[in-house]
Amino acid sequence: MDDHTFGVAIPFVQHLGFRLLRMEGGESTLEYEARPEHLNSFSVTHGGAVMTLMDVTMAVAARSLEKEMGVVTIEMKTTFMQPCRGLLQGRGRLMHRTATMAFTEATIVDAQGRACAHATGTFKYVPRLPIGPKGTKQLNVISTD
Repeated sequence: MDDHTFGVAIPFVQHLGFRLLRMEGGESTLEYEARPEHLNSFSVTHGGAVMTLMDVTMAVAARSLEKEMGVVTIEMKTTFMQPCRGLLQGRGRLMHRTATMAFTEATIVDAQGRACAHATGTFKYVPRLPIGPKGTKQLNVISTD
């Protein structure tokens, strides 16, 4: 699996520079260091970037047992505990799953191992169907039908 694509192409994740370290057994680990344009006015990682890291971390944990499936976020609750600075690691866990839903959590820790943010999220499993003009295939298109 390519570290830059998470098994599928995700342009926004590539733009932010997330790195996939682990995706197996209902768990995930991602790494991210905010660039200057990802900081807020307090010079710490912007909350939107942190939430995206948690969203992707949870989605990867959900997909880790069934990598050919896609997932879409249904809901996410986020708690910010302290500013997120420097090299961050997202640690995700699939807590429970049904045939169509995944219930997950993620914690963001800094380089010293201190928890900065935590989230829980619910994801819906969706098949990735080849969809395109007649006679062609577009890979990695999500169908929610």
